[in-house]
Amino acid sequence: MNIELIVRSGSEAVDFALLKDGKLTELHSEQDNNDFSVGDVFLAKIRKPVTGLNAAFVNVGYEKDAFLHYHDLGPQLSTMLKFIKQVSSGKLKEYSLKDFPPEKDIDKHGTINDVIKANQSLLVQIVKEPISTKGPRISSELSLAGRFLVMVPFSDRVSVSQKIESKEEKERLKRLVRSIKPKGFGVIIRTVAQGKKVAELDKDLENLLNKWSAMCKKLQGARPPAKVLVELNRASSILRDVFNDSFSGIHVDDETLFGQIQDYVAEIAPGKESIVKLYNNSSVPIFEKYGIDRQIKTSFGRTASMSKGAYLIIEHTEAMHVIDVNSGNRSNKAKNQEETALEVNMLSASEIARQLRLRDMGGIIVVDFIDMVKVGNRKKLFEHLRDEMKDDRAKHKILPPSKFGLIQITRQRVRPEMNIKTTEEDPNRVGQEIEAPIVLVDKINADLEKLLKGPKKDSSITLNLHPFIAAYFTKGFPSMRSKWFMEHKKWIKIQPRDAYTYLEYRFKDKDGKTIY
Repeated sequence: MNIELIVRSGSEAVDFALLKDGKLTELHSEQDNNDFSVGDVFLAKIRKPVTGLNAAFVNVGYEKDAFLHYHDLGPQLSTMLKFIKQVSSGKLKEYSLKDFPPEKDIDKHGTINDVIKANQSLLVQIVKEPISTKGPRISSELSLAGRFLVMVPFSDRVSVSQKIESKEEKERLKRLVRSIKPKGFGVIIRTVAQGKKVAELDKDLENLLNKWSAMCKKLQGARPPAKVLVELNRASSILRDVFNDSFSGIHVDDETLFGQIQDYVAEIAPGKESIVKLYNNSSVPIFEKYGIDRQIKTSFGRTASMSKGAYLIIEHTEAMHVIDVNSGNRSNKAKNQEETALEVNMLSASEIARQLRLRDMGGIIVVDFIDMVKVGNRKKLFEHLRDEMKDDRAKHKILPPSKFGLIQITRQRVRPEMNIKTTEEDPNRVGQEIEAPIVLVDKINADLEKLLKGPKKDSSITLNLHPFIAAYFTKGFPSMRSKWFMEHKKWIKIQPRDAYTYLEYRFKDKDGKTIY
């Protein structure tokens, strides 16, 4: 599998597109003015504890106070508060924690008023960015993520990612990490640590300790609210989490970013920095060159089309996302309705897993698959969806299909959902909007393929459409119509129709009757 990262730099944001075999699977945007990214650490001030919620509202410098629940305080809160007080006052200049005596853990069933007070300062980390009208969600149980390890201050626990299945590998990694782990720090071993040697793990841990020391130095004289640790930029964090030997290219259209990414790749994968390439073709934008703009137009919006005529309807309500699976009017080559339903459902499960990552949809997602009678088929669908979502880095849980054919998914949401407008102004009706023309082109291609591969193959097909769109299919070399001929060995007559609206089209047979 070929994996490529395409980075587009703009005046206000940097966009990142992750492609797998040329297909867009993730899309991220980093705004220049985003001061509250997941992973950032702040020295914050408690605004007020709220007994009824067993939580506190905390001032981190955002227009809305951040929310801190009692269960997100972490058991070592007392140790951390003592550490902050001593470091901020300058009494403690040794940040390694090896000689710092831990305090007693707080009661996991306690109340917020027992442990923190208004105007108190504490270290907090952003775990969910501000979304809609809500401020950030924060935790005072800090974690510093590296390439192979996650370091947890004021802890002593070593744990391994559940995605590592081999018992022998888990034990090997635990043994190695315990031999290099400094006292006072817990470690979580990430999935990408599989097969790594102790030297690589030790280097990663050393980088995290340096990051911790740099953060502690900023605490001296800091006045809350103050950012004391900045998470990696989005490009580096994506590479940290997903980079592997499958990466075939990282293409960047900005020289400064190119240098930064090349340096980071050299750090995490020495010898692979040659795959980072500077894109400097000013005549064709980088997203257009790699077909990303086209995929964005056809992948976002209320309807998501798939091959063989099937499509998804994606609705976002206040409480949840609802996805409806439709078979469309695809040609039915299956022997019966059950086989058709299974085929469409399996295809849809793959696309749904992609859409969840692409749009970064979170919360509760309910999928209405096409009903299937056989229990074995429902189980097959469930297992297929689970396999397709294995690569999803967001925490998620999938429930087996209900009696009504519904599958419920919960997926962690830490950033605002990626929502891209796919409609454009209708040139025929002022003030109204229509789907982008590029979506129309894909629809015409899909419809034509169904006509030519369906059970009833017409000997002569004429495509009637607006003159502007007709020109798109006939002009240039090779034209779209020429490509159809080379692929299907059939010449399609194109008839411009002045009376048609911009996105109207009809397929007609040799007698002039509409066949699609």
